[in-house]
Amino acid sequence: MEVLGYHRLTEESRLFLEEFFRIVEVLPISQTVLDRAVTLRQIRRMSLGDAIIAATALVYDRTLVTRNIEDFQWITELSILNPFEF
Repeated sequence: MEVLGYHRLTEESRLFLEEFFRIVEVLPISQTVLDRAVTLRQIRRMSLGDAIIAATALVYDRTLVTRNIEDFQWITELSILNPFEF
């Protein structure tokens, strides 16, 4: 939702991303993820989308790959990778 819902997404990018999401593992938003997202929002003001994204990475012990690392850097236990820095 976060990526495909971006209002400036081009048709070419949309098609690429839809194919990408068909290939990669999709992690469910479980009650544990929702609980962790609530905790994150109680600690610091953040959007619901960012809280769910961060909580999902934390609960499933995954690295969060994002260009927007600034919004997540305060979460010390979260592993973050900006793919545009390499």
